[in-house]
Amino acid sequence: MSQFSQQPPRVPLNAKTSTLQRLRRLSYLLDNAIPIPGTPYRIGLDPLLGILPGGGDFVGTILSAYIVIEAARLGLPRSTLTKMVGNIVFETVFGAVPVVGDLVDATWKSNARNMAILEEHLEVPKSQKHSDWLFLALLLGGLFLVVVAIAAIGVLLLTWLVNAIAR
Repeated sequence: MSQFSQQPPRVPLNAKTSTLQRLRRLSYLLDNAIPIPGTPYRIGLDPLLGILPGGGDFVGTILSAYIVIEAARLGLPRSTLTKMVGNIVFETVFGAVPVVGDLVDATWKSNARNMAILEEHLEVPKSQKHSDWLFLALLLGGLFLVVVAIAAIGVLLLTWLVNAIAR
């Protein structure tokens, strides 16, 4: 009779390295890929996506959530995953505010922050606990509820504004 191992499945080193390289590239693309001429500052595609009405913030949030999903696959604990999702929620909520939100998107850089958290965790291995997928699903579900609520508020405000102008 076989028994289940208490040890989580280990991610092979080359697979972990490949995953980290892919996540670093995505984070760089979203947060730091475009230099601002004449300054040392850089922005990524995330603030540019936020300018697109309707789905830009949603697409940015999905791409940011992918980093959290991969972090869970690498075995990060609940508290770390919660902190990573908190970074995304902060950027999503405040990024939805007109004008100011674009500045938040350009400066908060939740993906770069989340990569720093991920890399810090992987450099200091503690007890390798396998991530709880139900917890991750609930955490990301909450994130997407925030995004949907922000989109709904935006649609309601836009509808109210159009009706106010049309009168």
